Amino acid sequence: MSASAPTPQAPITQDVLTLPRKLAEGGPRNLVGLTRPELAEALRAAGTPEKQVKMRTNQVWAWIYERGVRDFADMTNLAKPYRALLAEHFTVSVPEVVSRHVSSDGTRKYLVRIAGGHEVEVVYIPEEDRGTLCVSSQVGCTLTCSFCHTGTQKLVRNLTAGEIVGQIMVARDDLGEWPEPGRNPKNETRLLSNIVLMGMGEPLYNFEAVRDAMKIAMDPEGISLSRRRITLSTSGVVPEIARTAEEIGCMLAVSFHATTDETRDKLVPINKRWNIAELLDALRAYPKASNSERITFEYVMLKGVNDSDEDARRLIKLIEGIPAKINLIPFNEWPGAPYERSSNNRIRAFADIIYKAGYASPIRTPRGEDIMAACGQLKSATERARKSRAQIAAETGLG
Repeated sequence: MSASAPTPQAPITQDVLTLPRKLAEGGPRNLVGLTRPELAEALRAAGTPEKQVKMRTNQVWAWIYERGVRDFADMTNLAKPYRALLAEHFTVSVPEVVSRHVSSDGTRKYLVRIAGGHEVEVVYIPEEDRGTLCVSSQVGCTLTCSFCHTGTQKLVRNLTAGEIVGQIMVARDDLGEWPEPGRNPKNETRLLSNIVLMGMGEPLYNFEAVRDAMKIAMDPEGISLSRRRITLSTSGVVPEIARTAEEIGCMLAVSFHATTDETRDKLVPINKRWNIAELLDALRAYPKASNSERITFEYVMLKGVNDSDEDARRLIKLIEGIPAKINLIPFNEWPGAPYERSSNNRIRAFADIIYKAGYASPIRTPRGEDIMAACGQLKSATERARKSRAQIAAETGLG
């Protein structure tokens, strides 16, 4: 696999977005992932009287996303004939859980199977004040970031909106978070309180599906997560950054990882297409950027590659004028990785320089390393074709 810049996305997007539809032809339509207007149109097409469409849409939506009900027979405020109509035309289906692993620190990693037999990984990270779900947007990835395990897996296809929001529903199933019958969903404790689009894939190369899935997650009559509790992480797809603010409105994180184009070209090859200057210009113009909604710069700490005091000082100069925090990520090693984690002392020294310049510089505590669930370690078993350390190092030019 070449570490060159990604090829244009149009042909890939067309193919990967039609695949799930082709697989579903001839059978009941899955309602999971349809936007409210799409759900209304689907119910109308199935024979719902026009005067009832809005009411039925609200009812079905609440059953699926507020209460997690999958069987139309359990939607008890619908007349039995209407439930039978729904069962004839539709399903409420989520990805199949192939395996579930729980780390010693409580992190949960799910391998889930989607249409076509492909698999992606989803990670739930429990913390004292929140529960964060790391969601995938593609099977594999097209970016080939050399420090990322997922980047060594070829892009297979984009996920649909239903497959993305379905990951949230699968996690809520496992956490037992859906409200019990007769209880007000608004009073339930939220174990899954935050979403980060930091799993497998580049979210902005699957923008429409990601947008629709997050709109469903934010809908107040369903999963009901605040936009401030959703963070989309991009490696720097510059043309889609403004759209993220306008059409999703969530928090933004950027996989930055280097302070010179020479180094970032090797670590994050998309930099050859949109370099650091172009990326920073887009971030300075980001409509949501403010002191209360800072952009997060993700920076993985690689020994002898990007962790010097000079790098820290360059980083400070580069982000000047951008409301930001710097999230320092100790490198999570994986089989064949061509890099090593910076020492704790080196990471602390780097963080101290940034902190003294007035920026928050938290050091992320690695989670789920014992089950390969930490940042940069996700890779589905069915697509796993391991490369040797020497192969990857040769391709990146950092061997």
